[in-house]
Amino acid sequence: MKAIGARQFLPVSDPGCLVEFETSVPVAGPMDLLVRIMAVAVNPVDTKIRASLGGGPHEPPRILGWDAAGIVEAVGRDVSGFAAGNAVFYAGDLTRSGCNAEFQTVDARLVALKPATWSFAESAAIPLVALTAWELLFERMGADPSGKDRGKSLLIINGAGGVGSAMIPLARNAGLHVVATASRPATRAWCEALGARHVINHREPLRPQIEALGLTAFPYIANLFNTEAYWETTADLIAPLGALGLIVEPREKLHLGDPLKAKCVRIAWEFMAARAKFQTPDMHRQGEILAAIANLCDTGAFPKIHTRCFDSLTVSNLRQAHAAMETCSAHGKWTMEVNAEKLKC
Repeated sequence: MKAIGARQFLPVSDPGCLVEFETSVPVAGPMDLLVRIMAVAVNPVDTKIRASLGGGPHEPPRILGWDAAGIVEAVGRDVSGFAAGNAVFYAGDLTRSGCNAEFQTVDARLVALKPATWSFAESAAIPLVALTAWELLFERMGADPSGKDRGKSLLIINGAGGVGSAMIPLARNAGLHVVATASRPATRAWCEALGARHVINHREPLRPQIEALGLTAFPYIANLFNTEAYWETTADLIAPLGALGLIVEPREKLHLGDPLKAKCVRIAWEFMAARAKFQTPDMHRQGEILAAIANLCDTGAFPKIHTRCFDSLTVSNLRQAHAAMETCSAHGKWTMEVNAEKLKC
């Protein structure tokens, strides 16, 4: 099969940072599905794993990509609930080969049937960010997805990013009062279209803007951007007994004492890949969450969050997407259809 991967870390400006190569079609293990990839999406984690490769060279190249939609070709002997021909979507496992290829094997517990009314490209845009948003907001921070926390306020820093784009509608569906941050007219409009009640500018001090809305503190804050840059601000704005959700590993030491200790704040970390990486007993929850999200998609309760779709998976298109992830210049999700005839530079 054809695949695209990285042999070593090179800047995205270097044409060799990603390469097309031929490799064998993988064989499904006992708990795996073999999926013919029909569409993929790109996430910041793709660029981070590319950067982690160092000087290499890695042979075969490391196949990146952890957002896919496709058709089941084969089912492992211990898998139940799936059959050849099923249209599925998933984020997969960061410890295994990614989806920038014609075929991929993935643990069936991480997979769900894709939204029936959505295309493969539309479906590929949501697994990683929707899982991250759901797990962080509902499982780590403790908000209730069925509406028991209706009316409570949630501040989302970086509302127009991939995870923010998924969290805004999930929080809206749960009845939360969403305040998102964005700085450009296009990203502000995007957050409002997704369901944010208010959008404030993260390039300006947040407290004055929040007080202008008649708010003083938030029981829920999700910082989806730079943990340390907003550490003091979120410590100030979090309500007593509130939950502060984080996804970006800090590069500096953080002060964990007051006012966070005095307020008894829950600091909740989310890493979508943890369940697969550590083979947790509840690993199957990711398939269940994706099934719930697919239902929301089909009933119109979850919006399409892709903002750009390439008609083919190529080295050139992937380099454009990686550059956008590295510079934080994209909002929403970027997807690519997988066309075997075009899987080339």
